Amino acid sequence: MKQILALVTLLAAAASWAADRDFLTAPEIDQLREIQEPNARLKLYTGFAKERLALLDQLLAKDKAGRSAEIRQVLEEYASIIDAMDMVSDDALRRRLPLEEGVQTVVDAETEMLASLEKISDSEPKDLAVYKFLLEQAIMATEDSLELAQEDLKSRAAGVISREKKEQQEREAAMR
Repeated sequence: MKQILALVTLLAAAASWAADRDFLTAPEIDQLREIQEPNARLKLYTGFAKERLALLDQLLAKDKAGRSAEIRQVLEEYASIIDAMDMVSDDALRRRLPLEEGVQTVVDAETEMLASLEKISDSEPKDLAVYKFLLEQAIMATEDSLELAQEDLKSRAAGVISREKKEQQEREAAMR
């Protein structure tokens, strides 16, 4: 009984650590703190996402025990980076900041990254079943982000501002 309790406690601690774990490394966070301009931030995030895909390629090149867990982690981090890129873009549009340069960087990079992810999926590694869902999520996140980045910036900005106003009205109505 004590062993089961210890195991449950250990699993709960591991789950808590995983939930608190950031998708960026400490040096990456430091780089982001230094750069606040949206175009430059998008370039940084794009570099981080490319690094995750390079790491993914390295992991897939070697057939070693336990690689599936590492691949899952890298795919989760990658998808979080893609989401962060979309948030940076939406925030810049909301604040009416110029974004053309960063968006073009995102479009170019995400086109390449999407092809890389699809190539992994098509190659069907033997342990694909373990991380297939996360790979599909990463592909969908990249497709959605690419679609957003290819939208006209003026219409996307109008959509972001309209969504924000609607959410604000809903919050105010809920507080009444």
